[in-house]
Amino acid sequence: MKQSYVYITIMIALLLGILTVFYVLPRPTFSELERRELTEQPAWPSWESDSLRSGQYTAEVARWFSDTEPFREQLLQLSMLIDRYMGLKLGSRDEQVTFHAADQQSNEGADAEELGITNDREIEAYENKQNADEAAKIAGAGIIVCGPEGQVRAMSAYHGTNGGSKYAQVCNEYKRAFPDVNVYCMVIPTAVEYYCPDAAKSSTKSQLTTIRNTYSLLDDSVKAVDIYTVLGNHASEDIFLRTDHHWAPLGAYYAAERFAKVAGVPYRPLSAYNREVVHGFVGTMYGYSHDISVRQSPEDFVYYTPKDSDYETTYVVYTVDKSYRVTDEAAAYRGQFFGHFKDGSSAAYCVFMGGDSKITQVRTSQKNGRRVLILKDSFGNALVGYLFGSFEEVHVVDGRYFTKNMREYVEQNGITDILFCNNVFKVYGGGANYMQFLTQKSWPYKGRNPATPKEVSQAQ
Repeated sequence: MKQSYVYITIMIALLLGILTVFYVLPRPTFSELERRELTEQPAWPSWESDSLRSGQYTAEVARWFSDTEPFREQLLQLSMLIDRYMGLKLGSRDEQVTFHAADQQSNEGADAEELGITNDREIEAYENKQNADEAAKIAGAGIIVCGPEGQVRAMSAYHGTNGGSKYAQVCNEYKRAFPDVNVYCMVIPTAVEYYCPDAAKSSTKSQLTTIRNTYSLLDDSVKAVDIYTVLGNHASEDIFLRTDHHWAPLGAYYAAERFAKVAGVPYRPLSAYNREVVHGFVGTMYGYSHDISVRQSPEDFVYYTPKDSDYETTYVVYTVDKSYRVTDEAAAYRGQFFGHFKDGSSAAYCVFMGGDSKITQVRTSQKNGRRVLILKDSFGNALVGYLFGSFEEVHVVDGRYFTKNMREYVEQNGITDILFCNNVFKVYGGGANYMQFLTQKSWPYKGRNPATPKEVSQAQ
């Protein structure tokens, strides 16, 4: 009987401990591992609300409760360690992989025709010689993981085929809309194209097929910018991040150099920049893959800031809801183009402009009458800072956030060049928002909620 009391006492204490953990301790609001805001606690609905009768409210509470359990990060990491040592994440080369997401020589003053560069349409295939013989495994969310311990590289596989036709159509439409503006198309390949081991080749497809198809469908008046070959020539350098889905700033440097050559504008050598480093960086691929070996392979995030360069950066920042819809915009203000992050920060890639949800305008000391508008995804962020010595003004618009009418914007700002600069996944998806920018009405200025179409039309 005494043993029964002891058992009951232990069970009650254990239950109270669990209740204390899940009901008393503070609940997290952001996941560093998954790089996202966690579910918010739903507000109590009115008694007349349909959410009570339908069960929607209780479902939302359950989702919040499970998504914000105390110590969730530590429990996830423990699960990864167990999986790793039990070999549960190891995959065969026959497994199907899916994408989870989302020269230092100066040619200043040289003309594009003098350099023999007019339009990059013919692209040679790249033969991977970097990691071809390495073993690979398939981690969570179908991420390819390879490399020795402490130097692991994680990459998203590519499942596209030809593709790119809708994206090429967008580029062509912009050239027709702006016949006096130079329009360029740069498709950015990702790391898997250059570093995929032979053991994982069956789990991904060639991005070159999509890039070639996209460029072949461009009108002759739209200039293709081949950075596929450029990046392949520098694949032995740190041009892609090992622990993040983005390229490294060095890769963006070589891409910007190629663009400058095609555009016929000056370009500064890497020696004209200060080398900055954030040590101990682990990026998005840790959260995507849920593979602890990625966490245990931190890298240096190296970026470059221009020396002796006068420029002024202006931002129009958007307020964005959880569905990534713009709900408001602030008045334009001046700010710093390059941010600063402590060693170990997983947000180091946001060093450029602080992120995506804004319009950025940079006025430089270059006086050549050239004003470029970069239409980009997050890959394009790393490229912008290398063009301050090439253009008089650099304007940056993300394909997800723009509240103006593009025709009005180009005319009002005297844009002379438009660069489409997006990664191959975005290109394969079509880039539909860019087409919408040409016809949408400019939303009302600060103080109103532009997310409501009725309010927008009334304000016009």
